Amino acid sequence: MTSAVKTIVRSAPPANMAARVAALDWQHIADDLDAQGCAVLPSLLSAGECEALAALYDTDEKFRSRIVMGRHGFGRGEYKYFAYPLPEPIASLRPALYPPLSRIANRWNEAMGIAIRYPDDHAAFLKRCHDAGQTRPTPLLLRYEAGDYNCLHQDLYGEHVFPLQVAILLSQPGDEFTGGEFVLTEQRPRMQSRAEVVPLRQGDAVAFAVHHRPVQGTRGVYRVNLRHGVSRLRSGRRHTAGVIFHDAT
Repeated sequence: MTSAVKTIVRSAPPANMAARVAALDWQHIADDLDAQGCAVLPSLLSAGECEALAALYDTDEKFRSRIVMGRHGFGRGEYKYFAYPLPEPIASLRPALYPPLSRIANRWNEAMGIAIRYPDDHAAFLKRCHDAGQTRPTPLLLRYEAGDYNCLHQDLYGEHVFPLQVAILLSQPGDEFTGGEFVLTEQRPRMQSRAEVVPLRQGDAVAFAVHHRPVQGTRGVYRVNLRHGVSRLRSGRRHTAGVIFHDAT
């Protein structure tokens, strides 16, 4: 099932992050998430914001840990988890993106017969995480060089998992790197897996399902399992920011 193609007019994003997020076409985003398990959020960050965020990668004091993917069988490349306090614009994006995504998440859980519901604001959800011992921030910055890739995976960090997350492309495809496409796969019951490649430009983000999503079948709603990753970078360097809404143990 595919969603209708929509012409996107790109302009400079508003300076205020809450206004910027509110200006997105959330009905179209929700429709794409329902149909595909992912949706593009166009021009979420400006080129300058992307470059400033990517430049933080070499500033160790901004991060709590560094992961080299090859050491853990995750692929090739590396990433760093931000420490609190989160830098801008990540600190503003997390609470701005959460409310519209939480409404989608609650609707999905209701459709799948899952009792968990998410509060309206991100601070209340983080309190739920922290009360359960999930206190470590999960937003991250990823760096890929030529030949690097990210294996298909799910970002599940504890008991409390928010079912949607957002990845923002900070580099310009074609100019700064080639290859390195965002890939999402669905494992459907009694069917072969389906792959979705999401084309992004610098500053675009993709919202996607972390674990599973509801699909309407002939006998009612069923769950499909999703994993995401990044295909092999053919040349250059690629930076991505990941906005995960639950904290980790």
